[in-house]
Amino acid sequence: MSSIKIECVLPEHCRCGESPVWEEASNSLLFVDIPARKVCRWNSLTKQVQRMTVDAPVSSVALRQSGGYVATIGTKFCALNWENQSVVVLATVDKDKKNNRFNDGKVDPTGRYFAGTMAEETAPAVLERRQGSLYSLFPDHHVEKYFDQVDISNGLDWSLDHKIFYYIDSLSYSVDAFDYDLKTGQIANRRSVYKLEKEEQIPDGMCMDAEGKLWVACYNGGRVIRLDPETGKRLQTVKLPVDKTTSCCFGGKDYSEMYVTSARDGMDSEGLLKQPQAGGIFKITGLGVKGIAPTPYAG
Repeated sequence: MSSIKIECVLPEHCRCGESPVWEEASNSLLFVDIPARKVCRWNSLTKQVQRMTVDAPVSSVALRQSGGYVATIGTKFCALNWENQSVVVLATVDKDKKNNRFNDGKVDPTGRYFAGTMAEETAPAVLERRQGSLYSLFPDHHVEKYFDQVDISNGLDWSLDHKIFYYIDSLSYSVDAFDYDLKTGQIANRRSVYKLEKEEQIPDGMCMDAEGKLWVACYNGGRVIRLDPETGKRLQTVKLPVDKTTSCCFGGKDYSEMYVTSARDGMDSEGLLKQPQAGGIFKITGLGVKGIAPTPYAG
């Protein structure tokens, strides 16, 4: 077992940092700060951060094959031009639910952008229940809706053979699996593969490693956990110096580093004194496992 090292590489003080994505071409980590309405890009070589402010809560960001990025802003799937800081709306969802916003999103192995919605929170994890849905934006910009009755649509990823879609609705305290048809983008046969234990708190963002195991960031649990989705067993727990760990992705050289986002909204001054790095971006090295490169949106 190699020795695991955890460092705060960016003391960003995000209100709610989320959606870390590694961009190999620029050696950078992209992430968002949802309530601050910011998309951020941290260059791992220069340590510089560039930020782009948008006009509504921005909950996820992804690479785009044709250049620039895509993001979920409010209830809209959008294209971002980083150079001139412009936003183009590609599609809008949940038009009948004025209090909704997108939450986590990720691109599937063929380039569809999956993202789910939720009601806007009155406090962290306090919200009107079952208002959300799961959607995907296809490369031709049409949107498919998969199901509704979602509380907090969260982490998502696909198995290495692309036959299983993994998904988290946070307040179910479960990591779920669906059969996945890569050709059509359809899902079926929902089942739970892991139920979180009490001290693990709320399942949030999630990513897949190169060995087919899932890593889940546990909000309020101050940890990421590694799961075997086939056996339903937890294989590893890595604790961080902040409680509100929100999401994770692999990046860096050969995708051997893990990056973890965190939040500070909902913490009182005493909590912030104890956890001054809350809202920062953390890098974990020495896990002894690699991740896989993110797929860019194909539209």
